[in-house]
Amino acid sequence: MAPSAMTRWTTSLSEAQPVPYWLDDPGRPHPEPALTGAETCDLLVVGGGYSGLWTALIAKERDPLRDVVLLEGREAGWAASGRNGGFCAASLTHGLANGVARWPDEIHKLQELGARNLDEIEKAVARHSLDCDFERTGEIDVATETYQAFELRDWYEETVRRGLAEDTEFLDAEAVREQVDSPTFVAGLYDRRGVALVHPAKLAWGLKRACLRLGVRIYEHTPALTLKPYGAGMAVRTPYGRVRARRVALGTNIFPNLVKRVRSYTVPVYDYALMTEPLSPDRLASIGWSRRQGLGDSANQFHYFRLSADNRILWGGYDAIYSYGGRVRAEYDDRPETYAKLAEHFFGCFPQLERVRFTHAWGGAIDTCSRFSAFFGTAYRERVAYAAGYTGLGVGATRFGAEVMLDLLAGERTERTELEMVRKKPLPFPPEPFAWTGIALTKWSLARADAHGGRRNLWLKTMDRLGLGFDS
Repeated sequence: MAPSAMTRWTTSLSEAQPVPYWLDDPGRPHPEPALTGAETCDLLVVGGGYSGLWTALIAKERDPLRDVVLLEGREAGWAASGRNGGFCAASLTHGLANGVARWPDEIHKLQELGARNLDEIEKAVARHSLDCDFERTGEIDVATETYQAFELRDWYEETVRRGLAEDTEFLDAEAVREQVDSPTFVAGLYDRRGVALVHPAKLAWGLKRACLRLGVRIYEHTPALTLKPYGAGMAVRTPYGRVRARRVALGTNIFPNLVKRVRSYTVPVYDYALMTEPLSPDRLASIGWSRRQGLGDSANQFHYFRLSADNRILWGGYDAIYSYGGRVRAEYDDRPETYAKLAEHFFGCFPQLERVRFTHAWGGAIDTCSRFSAFFGTAYRERVAYAAGYTGLGVGATRFGAEVMLDLLAGERTERTELEMVRKKPLPFPPEPFAWTGIALTKWSLARADAHGGRRNLWLKTMDRLGLGFDS
């Protein structure tokens, strides 16, 4: 790395605040009081991110008389739900390719349910007046290497043969650069309807307000400490009180699950992002991007990037950091060496924006499972349901997961609960040191594949055969 280049990149970061841009908002709602004393309810929801908030909201919409309590250990939306890129995708399977590989016989149904789920999110945004900058922009997967362009075209042709290419279009180099002008783009696959962009924290805060309006009792700064059977229901202990509930839905995702046997199915992988200052009209015109699509590149170690409502560029991804022992710690939210790397990559993609500064830089933990998409289950004789493992694509899929949990708690057989994806779980991660060693070897192999024309080594081929892997 040349000293002059390093100076340029680090200068762009000199005023960046180490806090999530989305959460750095004067409109952030005040937290609800903590629980003190005893509560009883029909349904207790644990977790105040998207998973828990959608569960509480849909539970009240299904049955307005149902008594619902939600517990959040910090503040609603403060973790992954307020730190992500704001890509609200229809995919329930962490992308179509992952879904085809794992559930080929169900993929048309999964695509249908995912599209319906995204439509329902859009309707909920309107119905509950959720002020979250919702834009149905679509997304372009871009190729930055010739081999990636061939892979994108081959994949597009396969989706056409399978009848899965609705509202998608392959773009050659000229066509993709007409959409967004980067000298690194050599092809693209444009999904016109399957992705919306949102302000992720505002979505969480809007869901919280909607829940309160419908009568959900929300207690923040109230971690759930233990979960035990109590008569015909369950009891949850908190620092200053307890809740007795007929049914419990767990939406804690990366944080330790109250059903201990579930914990081995996820590991925390830290992801990082930068946010630029607002672009002037001239700077924005220099890169085009008039249709405001979400973008992601096609490497194994990929970047995702998008425009905010005030025309900042969020630039994230590439590094996916797993720390030995799988711990979730606040100090992992900040990683200057990754910020410098992301800044270098940003200016390589958009040299037109050489003097742009970054205002925010942050990280957060993703609940990663070995199949990259959510898994579901019940415990305590179906009095408790859980969903986890969204692996970074949970902005939209958590609403579907909320419906699955409510179906399971009701004991209902639905088109959702009959899915193999819902009935079966991924392989759990092994204990240390095997988890760290396996993830490190996989990351090294993915980086090597990116540097060698996408060629996968024996380790990656073995992981593919076992249905395992690693993805940011």
